[in-house]
Order: sequence, then C-alpha cells, then structure tokens
Amino acid sequence: MEGLMKLLCLVGVVVLVLGIHGVESAGECGRGTTPDNEAFKLAPCANAASDEDANVSQSCCAQVKKLGQNPSCLCAVMLSNVAKMSGANPEIAVTIPKRCNIATRPIGYKCGPYTLP
Repeated sequence: MEGLMKLLCLVGVVVLVLGIHGVESAGECGRGTTPDNEAFKLAPCANAASDEDANVSQSCCAQVKKLGQNPSCLCAVMLSNVAKMSGANPEIAVTIPKRCNIATRPIGYKCGPYTLP
C-alpha cells in the first residue's frame, strides 16, 4: 500500500512537470508519453511487481497486455524511475506477462539485464 501511495504522489509531480516542459520527442513508448508516464498505468501491478507470489489482477494484466504490444516500451516502463520508486523489483516485474498468461507476450525479449519469460 505504501508503494501505491508513493506512485500516486508521483503522478501529480509528473503531470506538473510534463505540463510545464511537455514531451518533445518520440521515445520507447511513442510521441506524447514517456516510460515514467506509462508506468503510472501499471499501478494495479504494484504488488505483483514486488512479490512473485502475489496474484496478478485482471486490470494489471489488461494494462500489461496493451504495453506488451510494444516490447521496448514495456521494458522501459518496467525499468523506469517510477517503477523503481514504487518498490517494483524488475526481476519480478518481467514475470508479469507470463503470470497473466498473455499468449502474445514478447518471450525472450531482452530488457536490460533481464529476459522476459
């Protein structure tokens, strides 16, 4: 719960910063967004990203499935500053697509030092 509260507090800061500076170039997640911004959409995954035995919610799986259509974005989100600050463990986070039984997940995709199972 504490991780979720940190995540929600960061939403306000990111929205404020993006509102002031804007997003000028297309990155891993496309034009008009950043991995940190996309990470906020994974708030329902907070427990599953830090505890490999936690159940993964349907809302988490739905968001991961959307992001998984762009593996470089999904990877960038899992390794983002927001994910780290929320207490997510990247080694556990990369298992979420498999734990959601997403058939179209990018199996074997290298995500920094991690590989999506």
